[in-house]
Amino acid sequence: MVETDNLLKTPLFDLHTALGGRMVGFGGYALPVQYKGIVAEHLQTRQSASLFDVSHMGQVTVTGPDHATTAAALETILPGELLSLKPGEMRYTVLLNDKGGIEDDLIVTRPAEGQAPDGILFIVVNAATKHNDMKLMQAALGDKLNFALHDDRALIAIQGPKAVDALARHSDITQKLTFMQAGPATIAGFYCHVSRAGYTGEDGFEISVANAHAKQIAELLLAEPELEPAGLGARDSLRLEAGLCLYGHDMNADIDPVTAGIFFAIGKRRRTEGGFPGADTVLKVLEDGPAMRRVGIRFDGRLPVREGAELVDADGKPHGHVTSGGFSPSLEAPIAMAYLPASVAALGNPVTAMVRGKPVTGTITKMPFVPQRYVRTLS
Repeated sequence: MVETDNLLKTPLFDLHTALGGRMVGFGGYALPVQYKGIVAEHLQTRQSASLFDVSHMGQVTVTGPDHATTAAALETILPGELLSLKPGEMRYTVLLNDKGGIEDDLIVTRPAEGQAPDGILFIVVNAATKHNDMKLMQAALGDKLNFALHDDRALIAIQGPKAVDALARHSDITQKLTFMQAGPATIAGFYCHVSRAGYTGEDGFEISVANAHAKQIAELLLAEPELEPAGLGARDSLRLEAGLCLYGHDMNADIDPVTAGIFFAIGKRRRTEGGFPGADTVLKVLEDGPAMRRVGIRFDGRLPVREGAELVDADGKPHGHVTSGGFSPSLEAPIAMAYLPASVAALGNPVTAMVRGKPVTGTITKMPFVPQRYVRTLS
């Protein structure tokens, strides 16, 4: 059992321990890495649905006089196209430094019509970087906008093809949202902000709710037959299968969004206009092509090739490294994401990784490794 006295606790900490969660430290918080087992929880999510506690993530409200003013100001520090956000829409983007490196990846949401005054945007950022994000945003725009970090709100994710069935018994919000849309809902009598999003490649929802009501909402949902609790271990293997970057591993302050293969985080208009930190560098990389590329690899055999493993060329010289890797429960094969020189990063090319001094061969493979199942239209 990990010592949790010096770690922050989410509102669901007691529920995790009561359910038998094996607690670990992550991003300064005590969170469950698994309950029944990572593989079982992973497959439960792919086949039915799971509940994850992501309350360690940072939830930020940005307030300005009107949407145009707030969005235009944020566009000076974020490359996402925020001015065109319609009420209830969400957008994935990145916080960049002056060299074009990624300080964090985040999601910006414009509240649904009537949910909040015009001029407010919601941002969800990573746990380990949330205080630095706040420092950077306030330093850049604190004289124009108000930023508030909401440690008083929990965030509960339910992910999987049957998550919609479980939530639909408690709210009609499921009938109103498609992927990357959000809106208000009342669940068990409590106000919630619900988004149809997640980071597993599955359809699902993230429910922001006051800390005081989080345990009741979680217990209500876990009583549904489709849902079981899942921990950080399954969440990591799910997002790896989905080909999604993890900040601090697959991207960092030295990697630009083009090299990371997430250039979609830069709005089409912004690719022409620029006007965000590191724009000259990022747009030149976009035009010329990156020197290194993030690739997906499926390795032969069954030995997992984990983060930090060196990739070597035909002469045995290091020319890349694995940033995320493990055994895929869905594919029953080892998979990884890695950076390689662009000249050798084509699909189908052979790859060799060194694991404890021994070569492990693989092939560059299209991502996502497992098809994403986002709901983009309502039936």
